[in-house]
Order: sequence, then C-alpha cells, then structure tokens
Amino acid sequence: MGPVRAWRDEEEIELGPRQQRAVLAALLLNNGIRLSNDQLIGMVWDDPTPSAVMALRTYVYKLRKTLPELNLQSRDGGYTAGAEIVDDCRGEPLEGLRSAYFDAQRVRLGDHRLKAREDCLERELDVLELQRHVADFPLRERPRALLMRALYLEGRQGEALDHFHRARALLIEELGLEPGPELREVHARILTGDLTLPRRPEQLVPDLVDFTGRAEEIAQALRTLPGTVGITGMRGSGKTALATRIGHLVKERFPDGQIFVRGRDVANELLRAVGVENPVGDKAALWREKARGKRFLVVVDDVRDAETVRDLATPGSAMILTSVRRLHELPGVTWLKIAGLAEREAREFLRKVIGPARADAEPEQAERLLERLSRLPHPIRVIGGTLSSRPHWTIEMVLLQMDRKSRLVDVIPADCAAMMAPLVAAEKQLSDPERRLLMCFAHRDVEVIDSHEAAELCGGDDGEIELVLESLSGVHLIEPLVLGRYRLPRFVRLCFALRAVASSRPDQAVYAETML
Repeated sequence: MGPVRAWRDEEEIELGPRQQRAVLAALLLNNGIRLSNDQLIGMVWDDPTPSAVMALRTYVYKLRKTLPELNLQSRDGGYTAGAEIVDDCRGEPLEGLRSAYFDAQRVRLGDHRLKAREDCLERELDVLELQRHVADFPLRERPRALLMRALYLEGRQGEALDHFHRARALLIEELGLEPGPELREVHARILTGDLTLPRRPEQLVPDLVDFTGRAEEIAQALRTLPGTVGITGMRGSGKTALATRIGHLVKERFPDGQIFVRGRDVANELLRAVGVENPVGDKAALWREKARGKRFLVVVDDVRDAETVRDLATPGSAMILTSVRRLHELPGVTWLKIAGLAEREAREFLRKVIGPARADAEPEQAERLLERLSRLPHPIRVIGGTLSSRPHWTIEMVLLQMDRKSRLVDVIPADCAAMMAPLVAAEKQLSDPERRLLMCFAHRDVEVIDSHEAAELCGGDDGEIELVLESLSGVHLIEPLVLGRYRLPRFVRLCFALRAVASSRPDQAVYAETML
C-alpha cells in the first residue's frame, strides 16, 4: 500500500509492468480469498478486451515464478494468494494502479490510514503532531478533540477552550453544523475540570527467564492473534507461563495496554483496569464499549467456565485464555493443548534449573527423574530447586527418596507440598467416583487403564465408567489412547498413589493431608 512493492530479505523484487502489479494487489487485498478469472479481470481492467484472459494467465504465471512464497494457487477457475501486507504510510495508497476497483480501495485504505494515524495520536497526545494533523484535516473532529485534551493536560486550558470556539466557528461556516458529541464532551469536561489521561494498564506478569520449549504452540498462537487463543492442560503443565511468554512476545502489537485477570468476575476486572470502578448494568457490553477502537492484550488465567469470558472479545484486541478444561462452547477460540515438555526440552529445562554440570554428571538418573515427573515444568522446577539448595545431594538420592512413597512426606515436606500442590488442587475438584478410580489405578501403578477392567474393579457398568474416564481425561489427569483405553501419566500415578496410601492408613491420613 503506497506503491506496490515487495522485498526478499533486504533486496527489492522487480514485480513487472503495471497490470501485473495490479493483479498482485487485487489478490493481496483479498488475502486468502479465491477470486475467479472474471472477478480479477473486473478489478484490474475497467474495459477489458478478449485478450485480458490470456494476459491474466501470463501475469499469474510470472508472479508464481517471481514470488513463490505467495503460494499462488489455481482453484476452481480462480486464484488465491496469501502474504503479509505492510502499509509504509508513504504516498498514495496503491499508487499507479488505475481502475474503478482500485479507486474505491484507495478511499477505503485512506480512511483506514487516517484512523490508524489518529489512534497513534490518541496514545501519544503530542501537541505539535496534533496541530499538524488538524491543519491537514481541519474538518475532522476527533483530532481536534484530542488536541483540546492534550492542551488541557499540559496546563493550557485557555488555549484548549479557545480551540473549541474556533473549531465551532469553522464547522458552522463550512458545514452549517454544530460540533459533535466528542468535541462537546471534551469542552464540558474541561469546564468542570475532570478531564484526565486515559488509563493504560500494564498488568502482564513478568516473563520467566528460564522458560523453555513450546515452540510449536507459540508459533500457532502468533499466527492466531489477535484472535482468541486458549491454552488447556493439566495443572502444573505451564499454561500460565506459556500465556505469559506469548503475551510478552506480542505486547508491542497492543499499544493500549495489557490486562491480566485471574478471577471469576472477568468483565468487572477488565473495566477496573481501564478506570471504571463499580460498574452497573451489563458489564460485558460496557467493556465492549470501552474497548471499541482500542488494541488491548487480555490474558485471563484459570478460566473455570465459559460464561465468565463469553462476549468479551473485541475487534482489534486479543485474548489469551488458560483453562484446565477445554471450553468447547466458546466460539472462535484456537485451542492449544499442552502436557509435559518434549524430552530434549525437559533436559534443557532441568539443566537451567540445577546447572548444566550437575545435570550432565548423571544423565541416566536425570532421564529417570524427568520420566517420573512426566516432564511437567512445575515439578521439575520444584525438584530442581531442592537440588540447587542442597549442593551435596545427587539426582540418585532424590530418586531413592521418591521410591519410598509412604515416607515421601517425611523427606522434604515443604518441597513435596509445593511439587504436588497443583494435583492436590485438581483432586479437590473431582467427584468421589473420579477420585476412587484414579487412586485405585495409581496405587496399582498401572500405566494404561482399560474401561472394562475399571468397571470390574470399581463395580460400575461400562457406560458409567466411560463417563468417569472421559471426565478425568477432560482435566488431563489421564490421556485418551484409543476408544476405552487411557494412559495414566507417571507423575499423576506418583501423587495419587501417595494420596491412596494416606487414605488407607487413618493414623497417617491427617498428617499426609497437612503436608500436602
């Protein structure tokens, strides 16, 4: 936008004659949408001749050779292409391309560019830049309202009020109109002295310096945003850490601020973040009104049910949700499911936590430890912290202590509690049948649960047991393999086996409950 140009790395690519560039521009303005031959010809030529069909095919062929990255495809008598389009804000949009279609697009892109420019001016409130913009577009009321706000906030309220009167006189003289509601509101608030800077929230929690892995999930999230991204997985799998890492990678794309919410009344917290205290009425509708035209990054951590975030997504802003359960009833969410780290990533993470020399000194023991922890980030961090605080301990010592399930709470009680806290929290959300089934198979140290065997052991019919197993799968405490068979992760087995032991020994049950 501006002249139609393209680069590969730092080298500009020759795009050919004007009509060939027009074909490219038409395809990109309809990014990813199939355009028929007739549609393309109508966009590029106002009065096409019979030779236009052959010319179009020639241009498409040359563009394919010149820009293979476009993935320009022929399909059902038409063409599709996809690329990132950049408006460098230099010169006239689509400069040099002439047709009724491109004339209309020039108007649309010009309006879009003006709005984008004014969005930037609203964030910066630079008086000189606003004065230049008002001089270029004297009849646009929004920049005049912004200039009045900027003058007032600099302590120049007399100039701000004088600007309102001059703007009113110009609008009446040129258009026969009184100032619109935005100008009038700023004028009234200057008179009452309650004009303040809009609040720019910066609530994103700090990124983890030792964050490791999840490259595929991060790439998918970056492709999705500013759409809504959901991250699901068992407790302790690193959902919040991943959401935070993604947020820090994209926060510059959302200049109106970042909001981090952890709670049930999400709409209320969003409104508080932008300065609305004690809202009444439909909070979701009020949030959408406040967020209109803005670009916020919203991270909602530990979503319990869909209703808390329904109807809160707004155009231009992005939402990242974390939830143990995948909330299928929410439309338009791209869900990422995470579990333990990949083997290489888990080794790398352990080396960061305890130091490379220590991890490399016991490679086999390190692998066994990571396997027992199901390569989950949270228990790796806790056990790694234990080793870091005990320089004379070896990984083998930790493995020996973990083998003594019934005595685990006597070895490192505080660390044990920290390591198992996510699964203890998960257990509290389970029904009695779910808890009994999980403890039964964990105590037997079974890796694969068969639904028929589970029905025999628990005394229920196959249908009831299948519902229980599916519910456990929904919170990622077991993993579905094939119909009727599920895998019980090693770390879940370890934790729930200990819980089962404590439950079966009344004299130690209270003690174990305290420590966990």
